[in-house]
Amino acid sequence: MVKIKAFKGIRPPQQFAAEVASRPYDVLNSAEAKAEAGEKSLLHIIKSEIDFDPIADEHSQEVYDKAVENFKKWKANGWLVQDPEERYYIYAQTMNGRTQYGLVACCHFEDYMSGKIKKHELTRVEKEEDRMKHVRNQNANIEPVFFAYPAVEEMDKIVDNVVRNSKPVYDFVAEDGFGHHFWVIEDASVNKRITDIFASIPALYVADGHHRTAAAARVGQEKKNQNPNHTGNEEYNYFLSVIFPDNQLKIIDYNRVVKDLNGLTAQQLIEKLGKSFEVKEMGSEIYTPSKLHNFSMYLDGRWYSLTAKAGTYNDSDPIGVLDVTILSNLVLDEILDIKDLRTSNRIDFVGGIRGLGELKRRVDSGEMKAAFALYPVSMKQLIDIADTGNIMPPKTTWFEPKLRSGLVIHELV
Repeated sequence: MVKIKAFKGIRPPQQFAAEVASRPYDVLNSAEAKAEAGEKSLLHIIKSEIDFDPIADEHSQEVYDKAVENFKKWKANGWLVQDPEERYYIYAQTMNGRTQYGLVACCHFEDYMSGKIKKHELTRVEKEEDRMKHVRNQNANIEPVFFAYPAVEEMDKIVDNVVRNSKPVYDFVAEDGFGHHFWVIEDASVNKRITDIFASIPALYVADGHHRTAAAARVGQEKKNQNPNHTGNEEYNYFLSVIFPDNQLKIIDYNRVVKDLNGLTAQQLIEKLGKSFEVKEMGSEIYTPSKLHNFSMYLDGRWYSLTAKAGTYNDSDPIGVLDVTILSNLVLDEILDIKDLRTSNRIDFVGGIRGLGELKRRVDSGEMKAAFALYPVSMKQLIDIADTGNIMPPKTTWFEPKLRSGLVIHELV
């Protein structure tokens, strides 16, 4: 059973929240962050290379040091203030008229190490090390990770009661058009009950932020090893997360564009696809995949429906059932000779938030030769994979909206 706790959040006063809150570090490059960052933006802390002219190497020591300096400055200026008591918080996001409600809490690093916090992606050591440096230097989790949990009716009722009976302390629409809403749960008895409810939940699932999760857990392990009087209750044992009930989350598509057809003509590609797919030309209007195992392809100004034939996939295998697996095996590998999605420079990935029009644009521009759109993975598929200890192929899930950084921070002391 998982262990979570309330914490004394460090967060902006209400009048500064929209200015301080920022998009997460990994969705903006340095130039974009520099252009987007206002005076109080958290980007000066999570991407502090933007404070140098020219922009500095984000992995340089001067950048890590600047981040620490800026965090101290934000607290000294009153742009970030610590709550006096340990609390849970509710963070809700609205996109396209749909709102999802998450619990802001701290999770225990040992739940990650023991597998109670389950992952579905591989992580890269160098990216973990970078995130670990940020946590170590700041002695804080500046940005949260995004988890899911099996929905619990009592938790739904608690969240609903807080939302209906109190005003959010933050309530704004960011420049991306998404709404962000934030409540503080001040009732100590409610906070205690939340802790007890999660003590009966067997597992949490990493939705987004695998590297941040691994880094935070490894820092907790380091601090444990460095403390001869370790008890397991120290603040450093815990890291910042926003945990959403699984039935409120929606994964959107994550699509592929390829630079060449491996020496094939467009007609030869279509003929080869016919071995494993029912291929139907759909015309010049954008075609969106309609169901699992149905794909769309954009090639030479035309859209095609590709439906995998029975017997070409394994619905009883949590990996084999995935459309990314089918596309990788039957098209990218078998026909286009793209073997390793992590290293090949012949393929790129486009999050569904950009729309299928972005696939068309990249092919029409001549940059890419063809595009493939996939039906989104379901939360059930993600949980099945995590529960069976499997790992999804690269670039399978895209969660939107992303968590806003800077609404609350967790210090490890």
